[in-house]
Amino acid sequence: MSTEAIIMMVAAIVIVWGGLAYSVAFLLRNPEGSVVLLDDHGRPIEPFST
Repeated sequence: MSTEAIIMMVAAIVIVWGGLAYSVAFLLRNPEGSVVLLDDHGRPIEPFST
């Protein structure tokens, strides 16, 4: 394998795994269940309970 190919492979691995790590860290700080629903005027509304 040439040096250029190894550099491109390492860059691709860093981008993919770095994006995954960033996504996991973001979801740990901001869980998807913490979404607040807003009405047309920006006031929070209560979700429907079933």
